[in-house]
Amino acid sequence: MDSWVRFNAQSQAKEKVIRAAQYACTLLGYTLQKGGAAAQLHKIICQLEAHMSLTRKLLRLGNSVEALEAAKRAIHLSDSMLRLCLTIGHLNRAMYFACDNILWAGKTGLISNLDQHKWSQRSFRYYLFTLILNLTRDVYELNLLMECEARNRATKSPPSPYPSTALPADHQTYSSSPAALPTVGLPVISVWLRRQFHLLVTVLYSNPPLLLDLLKNSCDIFIPLDRLGIYPTGTGFVGACGLASSVLSILTIIHPWLKLKP
Repeated sequence: MDSWVRFNAQSQAKEKVIRAAQYACTLLGYTLQKGGAAAQLHKIICQLEAHMSLTRKLLRLGNSVEALEAAKRAIHLSDSMLRLCLTIGHLNRAMYFACDNILWAGKTGLISNLDQHKWSQRSFRYYLFTLILNLTRDVYELNLLMECEARNRATKSPPSPYPSTALPADHQTYSSSPAALPTVGLPVISVWLRRQFHLLVTVLYSNPPLLLDLLKNSCDIFIPLDRLGIYPTGTGFVGACGLASSVLSILTIIHPWLKLKP
């Protein structure tokens, strides 16, 4: 089992490169179609994209085993939220790869009379749920880091000269006039939003793995949303999102420290 996981990890880089090329072809085909290019050229690009998709499915044979092993590791995490998101996410990823393997067998003729549309839709549903769980995990970790950063800033900031229970005189004046409350609340909300945005930027800047994972999952989620017809965005947008997420995935392979752990 361990030897298969190690062998499978070596093919991930090739799969990501082919994935980037596949979505580059998708984007190129959309651009050529909009630009009024020759139909024969557009057909060649579409055929090249289909061949790359089939090659990727071949390289992903057996990836369900790796996903199941990752689920077995995630179930022992101490954080309950991370344990839930990662374990269920890896199990859904295993089901996604299993459906993808069956779809590959149908496309190559190993399984005759396979309803490829049904299995493709089933595969994308598992993929979508996996990405939702991944994004939930990213937002959860981001929230934890923002709370930690806010506490660190609070301990470093000087104490306020006013008691927390006391209200300034102008606040008491405004509180007696209901019509003036919105004019007081809006600047307070604006200051709070600026502080939260600055906190968000600080946390993401100091945590590149989380930033890359959040961007990658945010790009990827538009692919199953479009394929399932939940939120159609068009071939060009799907191609751009797939290409961007593929490049980010390649970066995490070239620089392993950029991969979000666990």
